[in-house]
Amino acid sequence: MTRQRKGPPPEQLLAAAPVKSLIWTFALPAILSQVVGAMHNIVDQTFIGWGLGDVAIAATNIAFPLATLTTALAALIGMGGAAGFSLRLGKGDRETASQGWGNAILLSLGVGCLLAVLAVLFLRPMLRLFGATQAMMVYAAPYALVISLGLPAAIFSTAMAHFIRADGSPRFSSGVLLSGAVFNMIFDPIFLFLLDLGIQGVALATVLGQVLSSLLTLYYLVRKKRMVTLPRRAFRLSLPVIGSIGALGGALFFNHVIATAAQILLMNMLRTYGAQSTYGSEIAIAAAGAVGKVMIVLLSCVIGIALGSQPILGFNYGRKNYGRVVQTYQTALVYGTVVAAAAFLCMQLFPHQILGLFGSDDPLFYAFGTRYIRIYLLMSFLNAFQPITSTFFTSIGKAKLGFWMALIRQGLLLMPLLALLPLVLGLDGVLWAGAVSDGLAAGMVLLAALFAVGIAVIVFHDWTRIVDVIGRLFSSWWSGLLTAVYAGAAVWFIFG
Repeated sequence: MTRQRKGPPPEQLLAAAPVKSLIWTFALPAILSQVVGAMHNIVDQTFIGWGLGDVAIAATNIAFPLATLTTALAALIGMGGAAGFSLRLGKGDRETASQGWGNAILLSLGVGCLLAVLAVLFLRPMLRLFGATQAMMVYAAPYALVISLGLPAAIFSTAMAHFIRADGSPRFSSGVLLSGAVFNMIFDPIFLFLLDLGIQGVALATVLGQVLSSLLTLYYLVRKKRMVTLPRRAFRLSLPVIGSIGALGGALFFNHVIATAAQILLMNMLRTYGAQSTYGSEIAIAAAGAVGKVMIVLLSCVIGIALGSQPILGFNYGRKNYGRVVQTYQTALVYGTVVAAAAFLCMQLFPHQILGLFGSDDPLFYAFGTRYIRIYLLMSFLNAFQPITSTFFTSIGKAKLGFWMALIRQGLLLMPLLALLPLVLGLDGVLWAGAVSDGLAAGMVLLAALFAVGIAVIVFHDWTRIVDVIGRLFSSWWSGLLTAVYAGAAVWFIFG
């Protein structure tokens, strides 16, 4: 039987608590875990830069697509399964919700083991595909080998954190991810400097942190309170249940896969055109990777807001409380845009100070890093819309729309631009590809009128409710300001 909880049951909070405060109840722990989790990447890079130099920084950036692919698989299983879990709880179908969780546990472990085996078997060809030069391979190969051994724990703990959050335990979900990240940050310098384990020590700290997160996840599954039980029959694999997980998580998975492909292409373009510039391949890759790590930390707040809205959206859509669904989406989008704008200003105003965190003493590192921030991240203040809207579509069971949103920015815009613009502009073309894709993607979404017509049709299945939805979405001054910012940025970028 499900154990009794203190205070209002999670179902009551999801259905009736004020949306503005409820989002923060779920989002703050998610933001904390996302930020600290992203911070450990910066800590890794900082210690590597201090102890091993710029080439080692570039080498770990080359291996980063492996981490992105891990996140993609965890999102496929975790977010896809958690979205279905919330929808079924909203409908009162606890048995199917329990079966979805049990199947997701088996999938995360199985997929993690399979990916680990493949990564070890094809390690060097994989790293060359990611863009490694011969100089980088000295560091990239041993680092990626150790990281590969921890992939089962990484996918399992990250996927289950989504379920724990959807189960009404956002703080424990945050603790699962925080524990591994904090462990990593503490033991990075110990393994690297005190024990002199080199770059393998940095990777080992990461893997042991993931193992710790997995142990906390197992504790929750066995001992903590849940809205459902997990009997043995919940672990019987079911094709319909697995198909549902794949359908709901497919858009997020595809988003991460396309992002991984774009990252690989970006590294290869930086290697090719960086070699033709005064910066060189290693400096270009190291600086771009360092900036990317910082931007991930800043935008982790946006991801946390998106994750915090997921249980509220899914549960209330399952209960057909559509007004609350729209209100949650609107509130999350406004909060996310404010955070994205603040991150943009921080990067643009303090580029030298941010790059100084990585311990490089090469002036070319700072010169290219600053240029990368100024151009590639020019339109990054628009980056809240995609993750929050994609989470919205997945949470209400409309994952195909999230798929197209992911495809527009990464697949149809960024990757072709990364391949074509450098032919005309050289290394600067690589940088402008990011700004152009961000600006055009926001403009295309606006032209699709997702704020009004799309949500009316998707949520209400009724064109006559468009006016009502417009009124809900733009009922306050900050909603109108948000729309004006998006529209103004798109018009300026396209016609200015």
